This record gives sequence, structure tokens and C-alpha cells, in this order.
Amino acid sequence: MRGSRWGPVMTFSIVAFDQDTGDLGVAVQSKFLAVGAAVPWARAGVGAIATQARANLSYGPRGLDLLAQGLSATEVVKCLIEGDEGRAKRQVGVVDAQGWAAAYTGQECTEWAGQAVGEGYTCQGNILVDERTVQSMARGFQTAGGELGDRLLAALLAGQEAGGDRRGQQSAALLVVREGGSYGGYTDRYIDLRVDDHRRPIEELTRLLKLHRLYFGQTQEQQLLPLEAELTCEIQALLRDLDFYHGLIHGIYDEATRQALEAWAGMENLEERLQKGACVDPVVLEFLRQRGREIRP
Repeated sequence: MRGSRWGPVMTFSIVAFDQDTGDLGVAVQSKFLAVGAAVPWARAGVGAIATQARANLSYGPRGLDLLAQGLSATEVVKCLIEGDEGRAKRQVGVVDAQGWAAAYTGQECTEWAGQAVGEGYTCQGNILVDERTVQSMARGFQTAGGELGDRLLAALLAGQEAGGDRRGQQSAALLVVREGGSYGGYTDRYIDLRVDDHRRPIEELTRLLKLHRLYFGQTQEQQLLPLEAELTCEIQALLRDLDFYHGLIHGIYDEATRQALEAWAGMENLEERLQKGACVDPVVLEFLRQRGREIRP
């Protein structure tokens, strides 16, 4: 097998599975431009892979195909490295859709290099300050709450605080897959965020994840607000101030009000949070109120 034309992707990453939701994902940080274009690979219902060090990018698609054929994470790692003449310089972590995890660090990876494998996750890194980076990542992932993306990001933050890539920081990425999880439900890309070049890429990735939650998150049904007369009057007034609604402020959620709210939400990229029926997502309402405050003298 030919080696990758890419240079060394010296980095630390975590690959993990969420047993409650079935989500699979990868989070990674590196002193390397656009690490998200090289290291993370995942497919809903199949598995997730991080390929790094002297990265062989074929490990990503080939490994996912092998997982889809029914091989375990351990078997996939073995298959990937067996025919690779450059395996001594490779590092790879794999988690399958049953939560089994496996990793490999070649003996010629630059020190410190190694991994920490646990139930449903594997953390790996090279050119690290020391082994505390992957150990801290594992603890950070195990103790964090929230969805898989939040836990993966918590692991990255813990790894960086413990020392991280000894050359510094440059880029980071977060990939989480879920069946039908993308915008519009057409693909499995539930979260796909990348910071290609930044002084503090993990902090920037944290900011982007918050924005992702704002635009594409889901509010529980019991938290939705019924569009009763008083609230509907407020929304109509705000939409009128923003030049989207031109009717009467009568407190009835009629077709004109619905169309005005849809038009405004579409402009703000909040259409995924709009609700069917006479209710409103409190996140949308607060965003609308904020826009209203911004235009008032």
C-alpha cells in the first residue's frame, strides 16, 4: 500500500460512540492546517475512525467499508495496518457501531505517542507533552454530560489543559454522525464543524458548537410556548418593527403572521427551529426579541 502524500498529522483525537443515541463521532486538535480534512471519518450505523501521525487517509474510507461489512473495530485496525509498509509511522483509532474500540500506534511515531482505550471510546495522540493528555481526555469524556458532541469537545479541552500537542495549536474539528441528522435530514452529518487555522482552535470550536446548537438544536416539546394572544401580539409587533409583518396587531396567529415569522426565520437561518402548529420555540423567540432590541433607538 502506498503511503499518503500528506505530511505528518501530529495531533490528539478522540473517537467515540454514544450508547443512548447511537451517535458516532470524532474530535481532533493539531498543530496542522485544516486537520478536519484529514483525521476524522464517520458513518452513521457503521463506525468512526481517526487516522493521524504520518496519516494514511485511505484508512478512513477503507476502514468504514470494512466496518460496514461486519468486522469489529479490532479486526479493522488489524486489516488496515497489515498491508501498509508505513504502518510504523501511523496512528489510528476506531470505534464500531456496537461501541467496541481499538487503536494502534506505530513504534516510529514521534514521542510522546500512545492511546487510552475504554468502553465506547479511544483517545490517541502523538508529539504530545506526555501521556497525561490522552489520560485526561479519557476522564474528560467519561465525566462530561450532554450529547456526544459536548462530551467529545470536553475531552479535547481536557487534553489541551493537560499539555496537548507540544508544538502548539492550529486547527480543530468535531464530527458527529446520526442517521438523517443533517440539515433537512438528507445525510448523516449531524455536526460537522472545522476550525482550519486559529490561535486557539478549541475555544473557537466551542463557540461554533454553541452556534450550531442555536441554529440546529431541538427544544423539547414540553418547553415550546403556545402562541396565545399576548405572545402573538408581541411577535406581530416585533415582526412589524423588522418590516416582515404588515397586518394588524390582533393577537391571532393567522396565515399572514405565520408567513411573516417564516420569512424572518429563513433570513436568520432559524428555519429548522420553526414549529408546526400554534407554538414557538423559546430560542426563536429570544432571537427575535434580541433583533428587536437592536433596531430600537
